[in-house]
Amino acid sequence: MRRRIEGWCWEQLTGCGHFLKGGCMRLGAHMSISGGLEKAVVRGQEVGCEAIQIFTKNSNQWKAKPLTPTEVTTFRDACQAAGIGPVIAHSAYLINLAALDETLYEKSIQAFLDEMQRCELLSIPYLVVHPGAHMGMGEEQGLRRIAAAIDRIHRETANMQAAIALEVTAGQGTVLASKFEHFAAILEQVAEPERLGFCLDTCHLLAAGYDFRTRRGYDRMMDAWEALVGIERIRVIHLNDSKKDLGSRVDRHEHIGQGCIGTQGFEWLLNDHRLAELPMVLETPKDDDADARNLATLRSLLH
Repeated sequence: MRRRIEGWCWEQLTGCGHFLKGGCMRLGAHMSISGGLEKAVVRGQEVGCEAIQIFTKNSNQWKAKPLTPTEVTTFRDACQAAGIGPVIAHSAYLINLAALDETLYEKSIQAFLDEMQRCELLSIPYLVVHPGAHMGMGEEQGLRRIAAAIDRIHRETANMQAAIALEVTAGQGTVLASKFEHFAAILEQVAEPERLGFCLDTCHLLAAGYDFRTRRGYDRMMDAWEALVGIERIRVIHLNDSKKDLGSRVDRHEHIGQGCIGTQGFEWLLNDHRLAELPMVLETPKDDDADARNLATLRSLLH
């Protein structure tokens, strides 16, 4: 997978070709695209981001106007000028790739394909998505629906370099992908597993029941991930503390060190040499100067 993106995203978009080759961690945050996609880059630069995550459209709407050539060029130029990269995209929250209702299922696939096309135009390598909720039909059938949706998406994006990154979830309600076993099942079922990437979210991991706040707990969690999915498949990490404690299955983000994770869980992750090449972005609350403060906290934990 890295072969597919090396030499086109970081080198062309940001000039940071050393990112993949030299093991240079890139810390950043999710940034608003209000006022234009390029404004997210400016906002990221202002708070000290090295990488950013964005929505490529309104996250609570199905459709968006097509990107114009001017919008694409302006965004790429802004990234190049700021030296920010990679830029990661997050898909709309409406998408449910496990939906039992055929209308919603088709709508979700088409919306995701549209967002993949937007990522391709913007030279964004990964589109992060919450895989979906089974809505009462059961985990096994829900996972089959997700795998079938991914196969369709892969067939229709065969010539794209933009790729899918499935995100670990907190597991609230019938939401799937809170267990590493869910990802293993998806990998077993899809026709092109080598094209799939994954996104870890620290808040979601704790809420889902993975306790990585001690060295032993962190090692146990990562050993389980390695055995079931593979550390080399991780593409991006979301760094969020959690308002709710272990196993709550509630997705509520908190500032770094101010929630139930504390700083030590982040310290293990930030200094894991196996993750040194990955972009790691905040999705913490947007209080005054919060991104700059949270980034400073994270950087203080680096050895």
